[in-house]
Order: sequence, then C-alpha cells, then structure tokens
Amino acid sequence: MRIVIAGAHGKIARHLGAMLVERGVAVLGLIRNPDHAEDLRADGVEPQLADLEQVDAAQLAALLSGVDAAVFAAGAGPGSGAPRKDTVDRAASALLADASERAGIRRFLQVSSMGTTRPNPPDVDPVFGAYLDAKRAAEEDLRSRDLDWTILRPGRLTDDQPTGRVTLAESVGRAEVTRADVAAVLLALLDEPAASRRALELVNGEIPISEALRVALV
Repeated sequence: MRIVIAGAHGKIARHLGAMLVERGVAVLGLIRNPDHAEDLRADGVEPQLADLEQVDAAQLAALLSGVDAAVFAAGAGPGSGAPRKDTVDRAASALLADASERAGIRRFLQVSSMGTTRPNPPDVDPVFGAYLDAKRAAEEDLRSRDLDWTILRPGRLTDDQPTGRVTLAESVGRAEVTRADVAAVLLALLDEPAASRRALELVNGEIPISEALRVALV
C-alpha cells in the first residue's frame, strides 16, 4: 500500500507518516518547503515538492502514480491571513481531490475542523471565520465527489502525549484532542470501509480508539 499525505510536515501529518511507516506502508509526503525534506526522510517518508497553491490537478496527479489513498492534512497555519485560508484549507483540498480522481485514487481522508456544521458566531474573529468558511467549503466540495471520502473534525489540538482514548461520533462536545491521537484515528480510518462517506468529530475521551471506531461506525 502507498499513501500520499498533503501537508506532510505538519504535526498531525508527521505523526501519521511515522505510524504508517512503522506498519510497513510506503508514504509519499507532499511539501512546499524543500527545507522540510530531510525531516520527512528521517521519518521514513518520501518527500515530494508540490506547492498546492501553484500546481494544477494534472501536474499533481502525475506525481501520484501507485498511490492507494490520499490524506489531506494541509493548512495555512497560524499567522496566515484570510486569503490563504481559502487557497490552502479550501482550494488545496479540492485540488488533491481532483488529482486523486484523475489518478484513480478512491480513498480520501480530509482533516477538517469542528464548527463547520453550523454558521459562524457573529462575534467570530474574521480570520478564524475565514478558516471555518474554508473548511466548510472543502467539506461541501468533497461530499459532491464520487470518492470513498471520510471527513474528520478534531477538537482543540494539543501536543500532549497520546492517550489512545477518544470520543468519536457525528457530533461531540467541544474539548481537546492530542495531535498524536488524531493521527492514530486517521490511521485506523484508512482501512475501515464503514467510514466511507462519513463525517466524524473527535476529542479525547475514555474509549480506546479501536472500540470508539466500532461504536461510531455502526
């Protein structure tokens, strides 16, 4: 199996890449900064330069030969303004989905955000509102495609040590979740047919990940 991760140098993505490599899965990591390549190589991930704000779907599809599943974990990141929330968090997700369709990749996991299922609060910070708008639009785009997609909406992200215990459902209360636990859930979802065309919210909780998936996907 070969997996492509967009935004491969991000914190969730690096956890996921290392977990996949540990399982013997080949991982192609899309990055736009060449300085990040050595970090990925150290994780056992094959780096591939591809600026998702610059390439088109045909160019990107040409890089995805032999890929079995795609994970969109890219984001404009802190300090970026509203325009890049759109070009990365929305447009780059749609671009990877386009490229996946062209390359014959059906399995597609999208890391989204809690807060996309309802309108933005009237007092929301404008940049954070743009982020939610972009994630909401990316979800809508993905839902319209004939892909085996899964949308995962984590709660407030932390860099704490993983717990291996979560709450996972179509709707959960707002709480924190470690980036490592998000990666572990993504790993489990990749091989779960029942997760196809499902959107799930995720926070840390009391249920082991394997059991949480079983309960959420009935």
